[in-house]
Amino acid sequence: MLKKLFQVFRPPQTPTPPDPDAELALGALLVRVAQSDRDYQLEEISLIDRILARLYQHNAIEAAKVRAACEKLHTAAPETDTFGRLIRETTGLEERLSALDALWEVVLADGHEHPGEIRIVEDARKAMGLSRADSDVARARAQGKLLNPEVGIHPGQLVADEPDETITSKTPDREQQP
Repeated sequence: MLKKLFQVFRPPQTPTPPDPDAELALGALLVRVAQSDRDYQLEEISLIDRILARLYQHNAIEAAKVRAACEKLHTAAPETDTFGRLIRETTGLEERLSALDALWEVVLADGHEHPGEIRIVEDARKAMGLSRADSDVARARAQGKLLNPEVGIHPGQLVADEPDETITSKTPDREQQP
């Protein structure tokens, strides 16, 4: 009887977050970047949903559900580099470059690059085994998407100074030590 009384006053146990896979790890990183400036806006939430839908072929409802799970995972989450290592260990180079693009899209979405956001992207980049040059190219692609969202720019491509030119970058050697 006394045990039941104490259970009433004890906070309910929160369910344990799901074990992350590459999709949930990236989603949690996107949420972490968006929330790092303590201003988690509807535009950022919508962008995360669109990124998850684009990268993992979800419809809008599925993407929103994944993002909601990622928000919970982020709250109870391990360090940023843990997510980055999980992405590195379970995906190929093209997927890691796409993940880096997505992180930069969220950083640049509100028009302000906050130091906390940059730090998260850098930690994730290192953990994913990508170079600083990869990050610079991903940032340029993300800026290109913001400036001209209709243009289909893919990892491995840079937007050139001339609008009709597309430069295919030869990705330099990746950093061996994160």
